[in-house]
Amino acid sequence: MTMTPLVSVLMPAFNSELYIAEAINSILNQTYRNIELIIFDDGSTDKTRELIESYQDPRIVRMFSDTNLGVVRARNEMIDRAAGQYIALMDADDIADLTRIEKQIDSLERGDCDICGSAQWVLDEAKQKIKKSKDKFTDSDLRALLAVYCGLCNSAMTGKTEIFKRFKYDTAILTSEDYYLWVQMAAAGYRFLNLKERLITYRRYPAQTSSVHLDKFRVTTIEVQKKYLELLGISADFYPRHMPFIQRMKYGIGLLRELNSKFKSISLKANAEIYARFQYRRNRLFTPFTRLERLVVGVWATYLLH
Repeated sequence: MTMTPLVSVLMPAFNSELYIAEAINSILNQTYRNIELIIFDDGSTDKTRELIESYQDPRIVRMFSDTNLGVVRARNEMIDRAAGQYIALMDADDIADLTRIEKQIDSLERGDCDICGSAQWVLDEAKQKIKKSKDKFTDSDLRALLAVYCGLCNSAMTGKTEIFKRFKYDTAILTSEDYYLWVQMAAAGYRFLNLKERLITYRRYPAQTSSVHLDKFRVTTIEVQKKYLELLGISADFYPRHMPFIQRMKYGIGLLRELNSKFKSISLKANAEIYARFQYRRNRLFTPFTRLERLVVGVWATYLLH
């Protein structure tokens, strides 16, 4: 690349003293140097702010709030402050591969996509085990799968600043705010791509799988799914949920028909995964039959709908 556009890296932080130094270092040491790192301390009560202030790198832009505004407002204020041509999202407890920004900006500058993510390593903080994420990579797969779940990792995303400033985070959606952000961008026609390199290490905590968190997440997830379908011009009746065979022949196949007309070249794997969200998870005796049904429907959608 002959030009190196400024990239604004946005890092919200709240009581992140255990991990924020590792996150900051992983950004400051990127092979891509033309960055500004905007760190928003959202009313931390531990040593997070002291750690942020200990850095002398002139590329750091500090934003401090004495009260906890919440991550949605913090991110929106950082988007307003961002001066770069591109915005890269980064959470204060995750770790970026040192080539992350370079590889994503290469892809964005070539015009491969408007929003660029990547595969990830997933670090289970409770078990101290790391595993590979299960990802989809093409624009068609990523945008189609948003109808049934969010396959994009917030900390892995980099995109054009003008897009983030156009949409921002919805302050009315506090549990699935990133999911709704991608839904709006996808419905507006912006192109997505996940790079196959694992360019982020994402930490997972027990609190993220607590029953209270999951209940809130399920409710907002359904709201986002219905909104996405409406934005695409698809009836919200097709939102994914478990249903008997006859009903899923109508709604599951109906959704696949609609999505494959909107997004060309959805993969067999993605089509099967979308349909699976309409199937019941029964005991192991029925597993071969549900898998066969999923495969048959996936093949039909992939090879016969176009």
